Amino acid sequence: MPLALRRAIRRGRALRRLRPPKAATVRFAALPFIGRRPATIRVEAGKDRQVRLTAGPLELRLAEGPEELAAAQRLRYEVFYTERGAVPTPQMRMAKRDFDAFDESCDHLIVLDTEAAPENPPIVGTYRLLRRDMAAKIGKFYTQDEFSIRRLLRGKQQVLELGRSCVAMEYRRALTMNLLWRGLGLYAHVHDIKLMFGCASFHGIDPQAIGVELSYLRHYHLAPLRLRPKARRKRYVNMNWHEPGSYDPKAARAALPPLIKGYLRMGGMIGDGAVIDEQFNTIDVCVVVRPDRLAGPVARQFSVLGKDGPVKS
Repeated sequence: MPLALRRAIRRGRALRRLRPPKAATVRFAALPFIGRRPATIRVEAGKDRQVRLTAGPLELRLAEGPEELAAAQRLRYEVFYTERGAVPTPQMRMAKRDFDAFDESCDHLIVLDTEAAPENPPIVGTYRLLRRDMAAKIGKFYTQDEFSIRRLLRGKQQVLELGRSCVAMEYRRALTMNLLWRGLGLYAHVHDIKLMFGCASFHGIDPQAIGVELSYLRHYHLAPLRLRPKARRKRYVNMNWHEPGSYDPKAARAALPPLIKGYLRMGGMIGDGAVIDEQFNTIDVCVVVRPDRLAGPVARQFSVLGKDGPVKS
């Protein structure tokens, strides 16, 4: 490995400085918070900024065309509305799809099971991605309905909103989440994302029932003021239900939803205040993740054996 590359990795700058190859076969060591099972993943991220990962029968890429978008929306409907009790609009109920005005302007990461139906593989996982330049065409980010994110939008750096993350019940295992998390990392690298943020949810709309978890997030993972989103005044729900020392932090962390725990393990930080979303039957917090904080750990996951020896994508 070239000396300059080793230094870049140690300084946490590898993903920020190095461009991905057009195509490469990648050997990932499993991330500690995802699972311990390694997976060989093929990456394609060329000049056209395609993002593609495969692991066994599963393939991750961006949705292509209205049919795949509709399939991702049907998966979202199944998880959010049928399984978790969100309240659909009459149009959503008729179509059996979760959709809104943001979908057409977003990129949608999808995971497909190519073994289940090779000719028409089902979508078994998805993530909605909204970059700053995309949001400019709509006039806002989805998160802004619940949180003030003006501090995140200072300057002209590229930021990415994460949303509508879900996985089909029978595919909620390490391999699927490996693809989604690493797909996010590769997408952020390809598009030079400086900040990622979005709403992460607790099931149910009673904040007192999760008072310990909300208190833990505020006491141990509150974002610094310069990066701190804040719940809208009319929707603000206090997170400080219990004083520090009055609860067990380890037990509180263990009780968090898996997605929020995953963000925290990536260095995620939490905004000020929570928001009740009655339509989705959730209590939302705003999470902020800095991809540059992940550069060292994630770069080691993108170890590639190329024709000139090990390189980094």
